[in-house]
Formats: sequence, structure tokens, C-alpha cells
Amino acid sequence: MSVRATEPAESAVEAAIAQLLASERSAREAVARSHSEAAALAEAARERARAIAQRAERRMQRARAAYEVATEASLAEIAATAANIESENAPTATDRHHLLEAVAALAAKLTGGAP
Repeated sequence: MSVRATEPAESAVEAAIAQLLASERSAREAVARSHSEAAALAEAARERARAIAQRAERRMQRARAAYEVATEASLAEIAATAANIESENAPTATDRHHLLEAVAALAAKLTGGAP
């Protein structure tokens, strides 16, 4: 075989190796880009999740505060109602006097004494 006959074959082999190396380099770069893109997507998803969690926490705090205000208002209303009931039904001096007379009469009746 002559040197000239092997030169085109060697050139073809070298070209094929160069193409293979270029393809491998391109594939490695694509994989590296994919890793970077995946990391960026994951970080963006984590950021969205943090933002959702923060909004949910703020909403829960507002709901809790509104519930506390409503509960305090209800408790105040109950206390006012209880105070009104107490004052409306509090025995007067006359009521106490009649009660004492009734107790004395009952005691006398039960013991056989004079009322």
C-alpha cells in the first residue's frame, strides 16, 4: 500500500475521531446545561413554595386575629348580658324582708311555734 493511499483513510479516521470528540463535548455541555436548568427550576419551585407558605401564614394570622376580636366581642356581650340579668333579678330590700318573714313562718309551722 502506498503512503498516498493511507493518507485519505487516516484523514477520514481523524475526522471521525474529531467529530466523535466534538459530539462528546457537545453532549457533556448539554448535560451540564440540563443540570444547571434543573437546579434553577428547583430553586424557582422552592421560592414559589416559600412565597405560598408565607402568604398562607399571613392569611392564618389575619384569620386568627379576626377570630380573637370576634371572640372578645362575644365574651363582652355575654358579660354585659349576665350583668343585666343579675341586676334585673337582684333581690330588693323588700324581697329580702318578705323572704325572712316566709322563712320565720315556715320555721314556726315546722316547730309548732308561733309565727
